[in-house]
Amino acid sequence: MKQNISADVCSQREERRLPGSLPYCSDFAAASQPDTTMTALNAPRDKYNAVWIIFFILGLGTLLPWNFFMTATMYFTSRLKDPPMGLTNQTLNQTLKEEDSRSVLEAKFNNVMTLCAMVPLLIFTCLNSFIHQRIPQKLRISGSLVVILIVFLVTAILVKVDMAPLPFFAITMIKIICINSFGAILQGSLFGLAGILPASYTTPIMSGQGLAGAFAAFSMICALASGSALQDSAFGYFITACVVIFLAIMSYMALPRMEFFQHYMETNRSRPSADEENKMDLLNKENPSQRQPGTTLTEGEAGVSVFNIFRKIWVMALSVCLIFTVTIGTFPAVTVEVKSTVANGGTWETYFIPVACFLLFNMMDWVGRSLTAVCMRPGKDSIWLPVLVAARLVFIPLFMLCNVQPRYYLPVFFSHDAWYIIFMIFFSFSNGYLASLCMCFGPKKVLPHEAETAGAIMAFFLSLGLALGASVSFAFRAMI
Repeated sequence: MKQNISADVCSQREERRLPGSLPYCSDFAAASQPDTTMTALNAPRDKYNAVWIIFFILGLGTLLPWNFFMTATMYFTSRLKDPPMGLTNQTLNQTLKEEDSRSVLEAKFNNVMTLCAMVPLLIFTCLNSFIHQRIPQKLRISGSLVVILIVFLVTAILVKVDMAPLPFFAITMIKIICINSFGAILQGSLFGLAGILPASYTTPIMSGQGLAGAFAAFSMICALASGSALQDSAFGYFITACVVIFLAIMSYMALPRMEFFQHYMETNRSRPSADEENKMDLLNKENPSQRQPGTTLTEGEAGVSVFNIFRKIWVMALSVCLIFTVTIGTFPAVTVEVKSTVANGGTWETYFIPVACFLLFNMMDWVGRSLTAVCMRPGKDSIWLPVLVAARLVFIPLFMLCNVQPRYYLPVFFSHDAWYIIFMIFFSFSNGYLASLCMCFGPKKVLPHEAETAGAIMAFFLSLGLALGASVSFAFRAMI
């Protein structure tokens, strides 16, 4: 019992000081703090798991906006056809049967969308480390949610507004930049807020994020199953997103009223801030005469070198970067362009990409993340972990040789739908599992007082992998 409390306390301090990170594992280090141990013992009970549920909803709200936009590519590309086509009486099946040549905007939409999403995510993940010191947490979380809600309301309204392809394309990209910029701030702030609570309260955030993609894909499938025109389906789809974001805002407003949450917030206010701790350490260094006799300068007080820490975790950092470079380089820019060869114009053609691409990827990615709770093999010092990460490069040619259409250079080698589904299962599962292992192992390869910096380095390389993947996706699609 004591060991569990100590691990919880360590993760509180780690994630409280790392609001800009994107951790997959909350157990970044192992240390014990007597004052926080007593806090955990004296804390009131989380009645009805209300705080846990609120953090799950907020976690769902962090990645839901991007997943809703990414899953709706069928709608967006239908608005970019040249010449523009009305959608009022156009059903989804009619859209899928169109064989007209794609416009430039339609052909480049997935690549530009991914780039406009991942680059702001990288930038604002880094900026959040500075923003959180100057802007109150309540304003960062509630403000980000309100902006995201407004973006979805505008998106739903524009479904009913006729617009030329170029202005529609530009407005869509601006909206994607907005939701990912504020999403990065929201995500970092939310992890910082959860860091005040026991480490187990990071789990609902990760669960909500893991299911955000699956929820978006399932919502799209339901919209398509309604049999409505594509325009009406898209309107209902984006209204669903508005409802979820509004629910997240209401949940966050209810959070301060929870006795369990109030207890940890009050306890956190009674402790010195990170800046105050640093100032105290600095004063102790400059005034060694004030130290008690026999005391020595600890490693934590001696300062932390980012370069020295990177030398210890460079394998994990580069591994997580490569994982997401491969993933974002092919998903969704390449994978969404694969066409079914067995549908023959049937119903499966309508659901092929929503089910075999988006729903399957997000479900298996979530399974991979969840598996690390019971199995963490290979170990952090095993050579097999970077080997398995590098082996994921094989998915790039595998997906490129599937039935991606249109294509101009490479032949189709894996034409049957079954090949695509098999590749997607291993591709998405390995993404969730290996990325989770790397994010857990990185801070564990350093000393306890270095874990905070190690986590920040890992978060940076994760975001760097997302941005690199978005950039190389242009080349991968052009090669086909």
